[in-house]
Amino acid sequence: MKAEEVLQHVTTPLVNPAFAPVVPRFTDREYLNIVYRTDEAALRAVVPEPLEIEEPLVRFEVMKMGDVSGYGPYTESGQAIPVTFDGERGEYLHAMYLDNFPATASGREVSAYPKTIGSPSLFAENGALVGTLDYGSQRVATATMGYKHHALDLAGAAAQITVPTFMLKFVPGYDGAPRVAELVRTEITDVVVKQAWAGPARLQLFEHALAPLADLPVREIVSASHILTDLTLAPVKPVHDYLKGAR
Repeated sequence: MKAEEVLQHVTTPLVNPAFAPVVPRFTDREYLNIVYRTDEAALRAVVPEPLEIEEPLVRFEVMKMGDVSGYGPYTESGQAIPVTFDGERGEYLHAMYLDNFPATASGREVSAYPKTIGSPSLFAENGALVGTLDYGSQRVATATMGYKHHALDLAGAAAQITVPTFMLKFVPGYDGAPRVAELVRTEITDVVVKQAWAGPARLQLFEHALAPLADLPVREIVSASHILTDLTLAPVKPVHDYLKGAR
């Protein structure tokens, strides 16, 4: 393989890449979102500067991807933390667990999504929407919400899921020191909200050393939503370089 041909690839193995070279379009992406209040000290211990916290809130999410170009259907779960950066409100992605390796690899390599292995699920049962997350054989989160109790304004639902998203991008050098250490920003584009609902909700988080969602404990449920969308994720852009100490 010639050098110019090598440069046409975006990941390895060259003959069997870990993910497809496409910008994925998400069709029928279904969200269960539960916003809860947590301990402020615990939250400040995990949110990196220069992001700032206004309230000690966390959004637990389970997302069932009906169809994704390049990846197929899969399910994802995690925690996002409302923050501000230079006066702009957004969310810091704290942790994401999913059951699709290509989506995990591309999310980490191409962008900066904090993705790792997990077994999330989202389904309706006995009048409830149920979202769960297992790590290996162990349950680490169970979320329940009344199924389609109250319709939400579609524009308001779109505003919930299209806030700017901030993440950390780390690329180590061969000596172990960081070659890239950046705070990056992205957002959802081309969003179409098909359905949006609210209802009563509960959330349980269980202790696990390698999936420490419970380190941000549930103190009070603030809101819950069930949203069905089509959308695209915009490319990430760096907004702060930790190695240079500059934005």
